[in-house]
Amino acid sequence: MSTRQETGTAGTHHVVILGAGYAGMAAAVQLAARTRRRDDVQVTLVNAQERFTERMRLHMTATGQQLAELSIPELLEGTGARFVRGWVTAVDPDAKSVRIDDDRLLTYDTLVYGLGGVADTSATPGADEHTYTLSGAQDAELLADRLARLDSGTVVVAGSGLTGVESAAEIAEQHPELNVVLLGRQEPGETLNRKARTYVRDALSRLGVEVRAGVDVVKVLPDAVELADGQCIAADAVLWTSGPRTSPPAATAGMTVDEHGRIVTDAALRSVSHPDVYAIGDAAAIRQGYGVMHGTCQGGMPTGVHAALSIDRVLRGREPRPFRFGYYHTPVSLGRHDAVVQFTRPDDSPRRFCLTGRTAVRYKETVTASPWPTYGRMKKMPASGAYWPRGGRFTRLGGTR
Repeated sequence: MSTRQETGTAGTHHVVILGAGYAGMAAAVQLAARTRRRDDVQVTLVNAQERFTERMRLHMTATGQQLAELSIPELLEGTGARFVRGWVTAVDPDAKSVRIDDDRLLTYDTLVYGLGGVADTSATPGADEHTYTLSGAQDAELLADRLARLDSGTVVVAGSGLTGVESAAEIAEQHPELNVVLLGRQEPGETLNRKARTYVRDALSRLGVEVRAGVDVVKVLPDAVELADGQCIAADAVLWTSGPRTSPPAATAGMTVDEHGRIVTDAALRSVSHPDVYAIGDAAAIRQGYGVMHGTCQGGMPTGVHAALSIDRVLRGREPRPFRFGYYHTPVSLGRHDAVVQFTRPDDSPRRFCLTGRTAVRYKETVTASPWPTYGRMKKMPASGAYWPRGGRFTRLGGTR
Protein backbone atom coordinates (compact mmCIF):
# COMPACT_ATOMS: atom_id res chain seq x y z
CA MET A 1 0.00 0.00 0.00
CA SER A 2 1.42 3.36 -1.01
CA THR A 3 1.59 6.17 1.50
CA ARG A 4 0.79 9.78 0.65
CA GLN A 5 3.04 12.18 2.52
CA GLU A 6 1.78 15.68 3.23
CA THR A 7 4.25 18.26 4.44
CA GLY A 8 3.89 21.84 5.43
CA THR A 9 4.90 24.65 3.10
CA ALA A 10 8.61 25.44 3.27
CA GLY A 11 9.23 28.12 5.86
CA THR A 12 5.86 27.48 7.51
CA HIS A 13 5.52 26.19 11.07
CA HIS A 14 3.01 23.37 10.82
CA VAL A 15 0.88 22.69 13.93
CA VAL A 16 -1.14 19.47 13.81
CA ILE A 17 -3.93 18.97 16.38
CA LEU A 18 -5.20 15.42 16.85
CA GLY A 19 -8.80 15.10 18.01
CA ALA A 20 -11.65 17.59 17.61
CA GLY A 21 -13.29 17.14 20.98
CA TYR A 22 -13.95 20.04 23.32
CA ALA A 23 -10.22 20.47 24.04
CA GLY A 24 -8.95 19.93 20.49
CA MET A 25 -11.51 22.29 19.01
CA ALA A 26 -10.61 24.95 21.59
CA ALA A 27 -6.92 24.58 20.73
CA ALA A 28 -7.57 24.82 16.98
CA VAL A 29 -9.87 27.85 17.16
CA GLN A 30 -7.69 29.69 19.67
CA LEU A 31 -4.38 29.10 17.87
CA ALA A 32 -5.77 29.73 14.38
CA ALA A 33 -7.42 32.95 15.55
CA ARG A 34 -4.16 34.18 17.08
CA THR A 35 -2.01 33.32 14.06
CA ARG A 36 -4.33 33.89 11.08
CA ARG A 37 -2.54 37.11 10.10
CA ARG A 38 0.77 35.24 9.93
CA ASP A 39 1.88 33.56 6.72
CA ASP A 40 4.38 31.31 8.49
CA VAL A 41 1.95 29.25 10.63
CA GLN A 42 -0.48 26.56 9.45
CA VAL A 43 -2.94 24.90 11.83
CA THR A 44 -4.38 21.50 10.85
CA LEU A 45 -7.08 19.73 12.86
CA VAL A 46 -7.44 15.95 12.40
CA ASN A 47 -10.54 14.02 13.43
CA ALA A 48 -12.12 10.71 12.44
CA GLN A 49 -15.53 12.28 11.70
CA GLU A 50 -16.73 15.60 10.35
CA ARG A 51 -19.52 15.62 12.93
CA PHE A 52 -18.61 17.11 16.29
CA THR A 53 -19.33 14.70 19.13
CA GLU A 54 -21.09 16.27 22.10
CA ARG A 55 -19.68 14.00 24.78
CA MET A 56 -21.82 15.70 27.42
CA ARG A 57 -24.93 14.50 25.56
CA LEU A 58 -23.88 10.96 24.61
CA HIS A 59 -26.26 9.47 27.18
CA MET A 60 -29.05 11.20 25.23
CA THR A 61 -27.77 9.81 21.91
CA ALA A 62 -27.72 6.36 23.53
CA THR A 63 -31.47 6.56 24.15
CA GLY A 64 -32.34 7.58 20.60
CA GLN A 65 -32.88 11.29 21.19
CA GLN A 66 -32.19 13.40 18.13
CA LEU A 67 -29.55 16.09 18.61
CA ALA A 68 -28.46 18.91 16.33
CA GLU A 69 -25.55 17.80 14.13
CA LEU A 70 -22.59 20.12 14.42
CA SER A 71 -20.06 20.25 11.59
CA ILE A 72 -16.38 20.59 12.50
CA PRO A 73 -15.50 22.40 9.23
CA GLU A 74 -18.32 24.86 9.91
CA LEU A 75 -17.09 25.44 13.48
CA LEU A 76 -13.63 26.21 12.03
CA GLU A 77 -15.01 28.51 9.35
CA GLY A 78 -13.25 31.86 9.25
CA THR A 79 -10.26 30.77 11.35
CA GLY A 80 -7.93 29.69 8.54
CA ALA A 81 -7.43 26.28 10.15
CA ARG A 82 -7.41 23.26 7.84
CA PHE A 83 -9.51 20.17 8.60
CA VAL A 84 -8.39 16.64 7.74
CA ARG A 85 -10.80 13.75 8.21
CA GLY A 86 -9.26 10.41 9.10
CA TRP A 87 -8.37 7.91 11.82
CA VAL A 88 -5.03 8.43 13.54
CA THR A 89 -3.33 5.02 13.42
CA ALA A 90 0.20 5.93 14.56
CA VAL A 91 2.26 8.81 15.89
CA ASP A 92 6.05 9.01 15.52
CA PRO A 93 7.26 11.87 17.72
CA ASP A 94 10.89 11.32 16.72
CA ALA A 95 10.14 11.61 13.00
CA LYS A 96 7.49 14.26 13.77
CA SER A 97 4.87 12.49 11.72
CA VAL A 98 1.30 11.22 12.09
CA ARG A 99 -0.12 8.32 10.11
CA ILE A 100 -3.78 8.66 9.11
CA ASP A 101 -5.91 5.78 7.80
CA ASP A 102 -2.65 3.85 7.25
CA ASP A 103 -2.08 5.46 3.83
CA ARG A 104 -1.49 9.15 4.63
CA LEU A 105 1.40 10.73 6.47
CA LEU A 106 1.25 14.21 7.97
CA THR A 107 4.44 15.85 9.18
CA TYR A 108 4.46 18.56 11.83
CA ASP A 109 6.68 20.98 13.70
CA THR A 110 4.41 21.04 16.76
CA LEU A 111 1.83 18.42 17.69
CA VAL A 112 -1.17 18.85 19.98
CA TYR A 113 -2.43 15.45 21.16
CA GLY A 114 -6.11 15.57 22.08
CA LEU A 115 -7.34 12.04 21.33
CA GLY A 116 -9.52 11.57 24.39
CA GLY A 117 -10.29 8.59 26.54
CA VAL A 118 -12.36 5.56 25.64
CA ALA A 119 -14.08 3.01 27.87
CA ASP A 120 -11.58 0.38 29.00
CA THR A 121 -13.22 -2.91 28.06
CA SER A 122 -9.93 -4.80 27.83
CA ALA A 123 -9.42 -5.65 31.50
CA THR A 124 -12.64 -7.61 32.08
CA PRO A 125 -13.25 -10.87 30.18
CA GLY A 126 -16.14 -10.57 27.74
CA ALA A 127 -16.51 -6.80 28.09
CA ASP A 128 -14.98 -6.08 24.70
CA GLU A 129 -17.29 -8.52 22.92
CA HIS A 130 -20.55 -8.14 24.81
CA THR A 131 -20.91 -4.54 26.01
CA TYR A 132 -21.86 -1.17 24.59
CA THR A 133 -19.89 1.99 25.38
CA LEU A 134 -20.20 5.76 25.12
CA SER A 135 -16.74 6.22 23.61
CA GLY A 136 -18.25 8.09 20.67
CA ALA A 137 -21.48 8.96 18.88
CA GLN A 138 -21.46 5.80 16.77
CA ASP A 139 -21.06 3.63 19.88
CA ALA A 140 -23.95 5.44 21.54
CA GLU A 141 -26.11 4.98 18.44
CA LEU A 142 -25.48 1.22 18.51
CA LEU A 143 -26.88 1.10 22.04
CA ALA A 144 -29.85 3.26 21.02
CA ASP A 145 -30.66 0.78 18.26
CA ARG A 146 -30.46 -2.15 20.68
CA LEU A 147 -32.70 -0.46 23.26
CA ALA A 148 -35.27 0.43 20.59
CA ARG A 149 -35.59 -3.26 19.69
CA LEU A 150 -36.28 -4.38 23.28
CA ASP A 151 -39.92 -4.58 24.36
CA SER A 152 -38.89 -5.69 27.84
CA GLY A 153 -35.84 -6.97 29.66
CA THR A 154 -32.92 -5.75 31.75
CA VAL A 155 -30.23 -3.21 30.95
CA VAL A 156 -27.14 -3.32 33.14
CA VAL A 157 -25.07 -0.15 33.48
CA ALA A 158 -21.61 -1.17 34.72
CA GLY A 159 -19.92 1.67 36.54
CA SER A 160 -21.54 3.93 39.14
CA GLY A 161 -19.53 7.06 38.40
CA LEU A 162 -21.26 10.13 37.04
CA THR A 163 -21.38 8.80 33.46
CA GLY A 164 -23.07 5.66 34.74
CA VAL A 165 -25.52 7.67 36.84
CA GLU A 166 -26.52 9.93 33.93
CA SER A 167 -26.85 6.97 31.58
CA ALA A 168 -28.92 4.85 33.96
CA ALA A 169 -31.29 7.76 34.64
CA GLU A 170 -31.67 8.57 30.94
CA ILE A 171 -32.35 4.96 29.94
CA ALA A 172 -34.88 4.48 32.74
CA GLU A 173 -36.72 7.67 31.80
CA GLN A 174 -36.77 7.09 28.05
CA HIS A 175 -37.45 3.34 28.27
CA PRO A 176 -39.77 2.75 31.25
CA GLU A 177 -40.56 -0.71 29.83
CA LEU A 178 -37.02 -1.84 30.68
CA ASN A 179 -35.48 -2.74 34.03
CA VAL A 180 -32.28 -0.75 34.63
CA VAL A 181 -29.62 -2.01 37.06
CA LEU A 182 -26.71 0.24 38.02
CA LEU A 183 -23.66 -1.66 39.28
CA GLY A 184 -20.46 -0.25 40.76
CA ARG A 185 -17.88 -0.30 43.50
CA GLN A 186 -18.99 3.05 44.89
CA GLU A 187 -22.29 4.62 45.84
CA PRO A 188 -23.76 6.77 43.04
CA GLY A 189 -22.71 10.37 43.58
CA GLU A 190 -20.04 9.40 46.09
CA THR A 191 -17.98 12.52 45.32
CA LEU A 192 -20.93 14.85 46.07
CA ASN A 193 -21.95 16.24 49.44
CA ARG A 194 -24.52 14.39 51.52
CA LYS A 195 -27.52 16.41 50.32
CA ALA A 196 -26.62 16.01 46.64
CA ARG A 197 -25.74 12.33 47.09
CA THR A 198 -29.09 11.65 48.73
CA TYR A 199 -30.87 13.54 45.95
CA VAL A 200 -29.16 11.38 43.31
CA ARG A 201 -30.16 8.17 45.05
CA ASP A 202 -33.76 9.33 45.48
CA ALA A 203 -33.96 10.41 41.83
CA LEU A 204 -32.68 7.04 40.62
CA SER A 205 -35.21 5.32 42.88
CA ARG A 206 -38.07 7.43 41.49
CA LEU A 207 -37.02 6.39 37.99
CA GLY A 208 -37.04 2.74 39.02
CA VAL A 209 -33.28 2.19 38.72
CA GLU A 210 -32.01 -0.69 40.86
CA VAL A 211 -28.71 0.36 42.44
CA ARG A 212 -26.19 -2.22 43.63
CA ALA A 213 -23.07 -0.64 45.11
CA GLY A 214 -19.96 -2.35 46.44
CA VAL A 215 -19.86 -4.92 43.64
CA ASP A 216 -17.32 -5.85 40.97
CA VAL A 217 -18.16 -7.17 37.51
CA VAL A 218 -15.56 -9.85 36.77
CA LYS A 219 -16.97 -11.28 33.54
CA VAL A 220 -19.48 -10.32 30.86
CA LEU A 221 -21.44 -13.08 29.15
CA PRO A 222 -23.63 -12.78 26.03
CA ASP A 223 -26.74 -12.53 28.22
CA ALA A 224 -25.50 -11.76 31.75
CA VAL A 225 -22.80 -10.24 33.92
CA GLU A 226 -20.93 -12.20 36.57
CA LEU A 227 -20.02 -10.53 39.87
CA ALA A 228 -17.00 -11.18 42.08
CA ASP A 229 -19.18 -12.98 44.66
CA GLY A 230 -20.31 -15.49 42.03
CA GLN A 231 -23.74 -14.00 41.37
CA CYS A 232 -24.98 -13.63 37.80
CA ILE A 233 -27.36 -10.88 36.68
CA ALA A 234 -29.26 -11.53 33.47
CA ALA A 235 -28.85 -8.71 30.95
CA ASP A 236 -30.32 -8.00 27.54
CA ALA A 237 -27.82 -5.15 27.10
CA VAL A 238 -24.78 -4.02 29.08
CA LEU A 239 -23.44 -0.48 28.99
CA TRP A 240 -19.81 -0.27 30.14
CA THR A 241 -18.90 3.10 31.69
CA SER A 242 -16.08 2.20 34.07
CA GLY A 243 -12.32 2.44 33.71
CA PRO A 244 -11.53 4.99 30.97
CA ARG A 245 -8.21 4.74 29.15
CA THR A 246 -6.48 6.98 26.62
CA SER A 247 -6.60 6.17 22.91
CA PRO A 248 -3.75 3.75 22.04
CA PRO A 249 -1.44 5.88 19.81
CA ALA A 250 -0.07 7.80 22.83
CA ALA A 251 1.07 4.66 24.62
CA THR A 252 2.67 3.13 21.52
CA ALA A 253 4.43 6.29 20.35
CA GLY A 254 7.30 6.08 22.83
CA MET A 255 6.20 9.12 24.83
CA THR A 256 6.19 9.07 28.62
CA VAL A 257 2.70 8.10 29.79
CA ASP A 258 1.11 7.29 33.15
CA GLU A 259 -0.64 4.06 34.15
CA HIS A 260 -3.78 5.13 32.26
CA GLY A 261 -1.91 5.85 29.03
CA ARG A 262 -2.12 9.63 29.44
CA ILE A 263 0.83 11.72 28.27
CA VAL A 264 2.76 13.13 31.24
CA THR A 265 3.19 16.88 30.78
CA ASP A 266 5.24 19.71 32.20
CA ALA A 267 3.65 22.87 33.57
CA ALA A 268 3.13 24.29 30.06
CA LEU A 269 1.34 21.07 28.90
CA ARG A 270 4.32 19.83 26.88
CA SER A 271 5.21 16.13 26.92
CA VAL A 272 8.06 15.63 29.40
CA SER A 273 9.77 13.29 26.92
CA HIS A 274 8.95 15.14 23.67
CA PRO A 275 8.57 18.90 24.22
CA ASP A 276 7.32 19.46 20.65
CA VAL A 277 4.18 17.56 21.68
CA TYR A 278 1.47 19.19 23.79
CA ALA A 279 -1.17 17.02 25.48
CA ILE A 280 -4.66 18.27 26.33
CA GLY A 281 -7.98 17.09 27.74
CA ASP A 282 -8.38 13.44 28.72
CA ALA A 283 -5.13 12.57 26.91
CA ALA A 284 -2.96 14.48 29.38
CA ALA A 285 -1.73 13.70 32.88
CA ILE A 286 -1.53 17.26 34.19
CA ARG A 287 -0.28 17.77 37.73
CA GLN A 288 -1.70 20.56 39.86
CA GLY A 289 -1.22 21.32 43.54
CA TYR A 290 -4.12 19.00 44.43
CA GLY A 291 -2.87 16.12 42.24
CA VAL A 292 -3.35 14.99 38.65
CA MET A 293 -6.43 16.44 36.91
CA HIS A 294 -9.15 13.99 36.02
CA GLY A 295 -10.98 14.08 32.69
CA THR A 296 -13.80 16.60 32.64
CA CYS A 297 -15.25 18.99 30.10
CA GLN A 298 -14.82 21.96 32.44
CA GLY A 299 -11.07 21.34 32.41
CA GLY A 300 -10.77 20.14 28.80
CA MET A 301 -11.38 23.42 27.02
CA PRO A 302 -8.97 25.40 29.24
CA THR A 303 -6.20 22.88 28.49
CA GLY A 304 -6.81 23.32 24.76
CA VAL A 305 -6.74 27.10 25.02
CA HIS A 306 -3.61 27.04 27.19
CA ALA A 307 -1.76 24.77 24.76
CA ALA A 308 -2.59 27.27 22.00
CA LEU A 309 -1.36 30.15 24.15
CA SER A 310 1.85 28.25 24.92
CA ILE A 311 2.51 27.51 21.24
CA ASP A 312 1.81 31.11 20.28
CA ARG A 313 4.23 32.38 22.92
CA VAL A 314 6.98 29.99 21.75
CA LEU A 315 6.44 31.05 18.14
CA ARG A 316 6.96 34.65 19.25
CA GLY A 317 10.19 33.72 21.05
CA ARG A 318 8.74 33.82 24.57
CA GLU A 319 8.53 31.24 27.34
CA PRO A 320 5.12 29.61 27.92
CA ARG A 321 3.41 30.14 31.23
CA PRO A 322 2.42 27.32 33.61
CA PHE A 323 -1.13 25.98 33.37
CA ARG A 324 -3.31 26.24 36.45
CA PHE A 325 -6.91 25.14 36.77
CA GLY A 326 -9.34 24.84 39.68
CA TYR A 327 -12.62 22.93 39.54
CA TYR A 328 -15.80 24.83 40.33
CA HIS A 329 -18.84 22.57 39.74
CA THR A 330 -20.11 19.08 38.96
CA PRO A 331 -23.40 19.13 36.99
CA VAL A 332 -25.22 15.77 36.76
CA SER A 333 -28.26 15.05 34.58
CA LEU A 334 -30.95 12.80 36.04
CA GLY A 335 -33.09 12.48 32.94
CA ARG A 336 -34.55 15.40 30.98
CA HIS A 337 -36.49 16.89 33.88
CA ASP A 338 -34.17 16.56 36.86
CA ALA A 339 -30.55 17.25 37.73
CA VAL A 340 -28.16 18.13 40.52
CA VAL A 341 -25.29 20.61 40.42
CA GLN A 342 -22.61 20.26 43.07
CA PHE A 343 -20.40 23.33 43.53
CA THR A 344 -16.83 22.46 44.43
CA ARG A 345 -13.59 23.82 45.77
CA PRO A 346 -10.71 24.11 43.29
CA ASP A 347 -9.44 20.65 44.30
CA ASP A 348 -12.87 19.19 43.34
CA SER A 349 -13.95 18.53 46.92
CA PRO A 350 -17.65 19.36 47.43
CA ARG A 351 -18.83 22.61 48.93
CA ARG A 352 -21.99 22.75 51.04
CA PHE A 353 -24.03 24.44 48.30
CA CYS A 354 -25.76 22.55 45.49
CA LEU A 355 -28.66 23.04 43.08
CA THR A 356 -31.38 20.46 42.45
CA GLY A 357 -34.49 20.02 40.31
CA ARG A 358 -35.51 22.38 37.51
CA THR A 359 -32.98 25.05 38.51
CA ALA A 360 -30.22 22.48 38.17
CA VAL A 361 -31.65 21.34 34.80
CA ARG A 362 -31.40 24.89 33.43
CA TYR A 363 -27.88 25.30 34.82
CA LYS A 364 -26.76 21.98 33.34
CA GLU A 365 -28.21 22.82 29.92
CA THR A 366 -26.47 26.20 29.93
CA VAL A 367 -23.15 24.49 30.68
CA THR A 368 -23.71 21.83 28.01
CA ALA A 369 -24.51 24.42 25.35
CA SER A 370 -21.71 26.83 26.33
CA PRO A 371 -18.90 25.60 24.00
CA TRP A 372 -20.52 26.96 20.81
CA PRO A 373 -20.77 30.61 21.85
CA THR A 374 -17.30 30.28 23.42
CA TYR A 375 -15.77 29.09 20.13
CA GLY A 376 -17.62 31.88 18.31
CA ARG A 377 -16.25 34.55 20.66
CA MET A 378 -12.73 33.17 20.38
CA LYS A 379 -12.81 33.49 16.59
CA LYS A 380 -13.40 37.25 16.94
CA MET A 381 -11.62 37.90 20.25
CA PRO A 382 -9.10 35.14 21.09
CA ALA A 383 -8.43 36.63 24.53
CA SER A 384 -12.05 35.94 25.53
CA GLY A 385 -11.29 32.22 25.77
CA ALA A 386 -8.38 32.64 28.17
CA TYR A 387 -10.43 33.06 31.34
CA TRP A 388 -11.09 30.17 33.73
CA PRO A 389 -10.70 29.58 37.49
CA ARG A 390 -6.98 29.25 38.29
CA GLY A 391 -7.61 27.74 41.71
CA GLY A 392 -5.35 29.91 43.88
CA ARG A 393 -3.30 28.03 46.47
CA PHE A 394 -4.99 24.71 45.58
CA THR A 395 -3.23 24.53 42.20
CA ARG A 396 0.14 26.02 43.12
CA LEU A 397 3.07 23.68 42.54
CA GLY A 398 6.29 24.11 44.51
CA GLY A 399 6.18 27.86 44.78
CA THR A 400 4.75 28.51 41.29
CA ARG A 401 3.06 31.94 41.23
